[in-house]
Amino acid sequence: MAGAKSFQDLIVWQKSHSFVLKVYQITAKFPADERFGLISQFRRAAVSIPANIAEGFRKTGKADKLRFYNISQGSLEECRYYILLASDLGFADVSELEVLIEEVSKLLNAYTRSIRSS
Repeated sequence: MAGAKSFQDLIVWQKSHSFVLKVYQITAKFPADERFGLISQFRRAAVSIPANIAEGFRKTGKADKLRFYNISQGSLEECRYYILLASDLGFADVSELEVLIEEVSKLLNAYTRSIRSS
């Protein structure tokens, strides 16, 4: 974190970007009538996670940084619901997404804790 020159250097951003790529891959197989429903919402929320990490990276104030990381956490929780919904609707095997989102969640929580205590 301290040695990161770009948001792309952050492991939490890298993992969340991988999550987004997997969301796009999996949602591409959802029913076509979900194009403007679940697919759109799920992708938007997923993209919001690394996007807000990237935006928060350049903020100089601790409160500003934490606000963007908190938005990422909110989007992550929204994605948890979409994973559950996709599974319950039988749209896809979401086990890989469940593993990835848990990893991102732990990293994001650790990252925000370290900022709060710095």
